[in-house]
Formats: sequence, C-alpha cells, structure tokens
Amino acid sequence: MKFVVTGATGFVGMHVVPALLARGHRVVALSRDGNKARNTPWFSQVEYLSFDLHAPGASIPAEFENADGLIHLAWPRLPNYTSLFHFEDTLLADYRFLKASVGAGIRRVVVTGTCLEYGNKSGSLTEALPSEPVIPYALAKDTLRKFLEALQGSKPFELVWLRLFYLYGPGQNPNSLLAQLERAIDHGDAEFNMSAGDQVRDYLAVETAAGLIARVAERAGANGLFNCCSGTPVTLRDFVLARLAERGAKIELNPGVCPGRSYEPHAFWGDPTKLRGLG
Repeated sequence: MKFVVTGATGFVGMHVVPALLARGHRVVALSRDGNKARNTPWFSQVEYLSFDLHAPGASIPAEFENADGLIHLAWPRLPNYTSLFHFEDTLLADYRFLKASVGAGIRRVVVTGTCLEYGNKSGSLTEALPSEPVIPYALAKDTLRKFLEALQGSKPFELVWLRLFYLYGPGQNPNSLLAQLERAIDHGDAEFNMSAGDQVRDYLAVETAAGLIARVAERAGANGLFNCCSGTPVTLRDFVLARLAERGAKIELNPGVCPGRSYEPHAFWGDPTKLRGLG
C-alpha cells in the first residue's frame, strides 16, 4: 500500500515512517525541513517532498495520486499548547489541506488528535465521553475532527481520529519530563526537580504508538475515534523512578519544585479497548 505521511520528521512521524516501511508499504514523506529528513535512516527508502501545507496557496502534490491513505501528523509550533494560533492559523490551514487531499482522491485519512480533547475529566476515559477541550490546542484539534466529520457528509472517505496520550521516547521535545530526566542522568546530576509527582497519567512509548498508527492505517473500513494509549494508569513519580531503575541511576528527586499544568486533570488515563479490538 502507498501512504502519504505529513510531519514525517516530527517526534511521531520519525517513528511512523519506519513502522510503515517495516510492514512493506510505500511512503511519500512530507516535511518542511529537508535537511533533517536527509539525515534520517529511512530517507533513501521513501519518496520525500519538502512541503509546507500551512503555506498560503499550498496545492496538493501530484505524488498524492493513487495513495491508499494519508496519515496527517503535522502540527506546527508545539508544545505551546495555550497559544491562540492553534485555532486562528493552524486549524483552518489543516482543514483546507485535508479537504483538498480528499478532493484529490485520498479515501482514507488518519489524523492524530490529543487526549486533552476530553478536557477536565478524571479517571478512565473512553471514546464515548463527550469532548470538552479547555485550551486552544485541544480546541483546535477537536474542531478539526468535527469539520472533517461534517465533510464526510458530502465527500466519501474514511476518517480515523487517534487521540494520543502521553508519548515518550527518542526525538521528544527537549523540555519534556523524560528528556530532562535523561539529561540529568547523562550529566550525573545528584538531584532532579519535578512537580508533585502524584499526578496519574497514561504513558506510551512512541515506537509502540507508531506501530498502532501504521496498523490502523492499513485497516480498510476502520472509521471513527480511537484512544491511542497504554490503558495503564501510573503516577508521574513512579514513571520517573522506573526510568531511573532502567538506567541504573541514583538521583534524589525534589517533588513539588516545578509547577503542574493547570489545564490537566489530576488523574486520568485512556481506555484502549476499541483500538485493540481492530486486531
């Protein structure tokens, strides 16, 4: 099968592309940073396009022809989750691009959303719960989903919306918790400052998430909303301690030094039953 992947050199895209290749698929990889793409181990195995879908007047490349699906991972200027540009700029640009892609013949669209679309709900989150986003990034993502669902009423295509929970692994933002912890371990730091640590989250390795994204993209007839998560609740402190144990590192934790995020519930995790049901 032939898949178009946007955001191919981003945190998730860097892992989705090799996951697709490992499953025997052809890949048209899109990103804005050609130099970064050329330094990837998979560059010679894909058809690469330097393409900014958010540029004014961007048109659908001819390479989209005969593609079996589009995996849309691109979303610029993260992790600034609370800025208004998410729905003032990115939302409409993404919708125009995806609508044009469907108009060009794409019949299966896989888009990554966010667990933050659920809003301030606590506990185990299922796809049946209503979305109630409270920050601009989540609002823009949730609105894009609704736009695309409305578009399905006039243009036939399959839409898979994957709400990503807390991904970690190679290539993550350097300001993320685990990236900071890895630097502390590498530098031999004696202490590590963190938030309270009693927050409960759902962590998933990015490589695992990439495999799930590749698998659902293959599934003809898959349509709708899916949680992409582990389904295992764990406190932030236990997550940090587990990583320290894996690395054989001894660092004194200083909980409560860093502030938590006000827009996140204290304890929530995903229910992956629906996605696992795809086999």
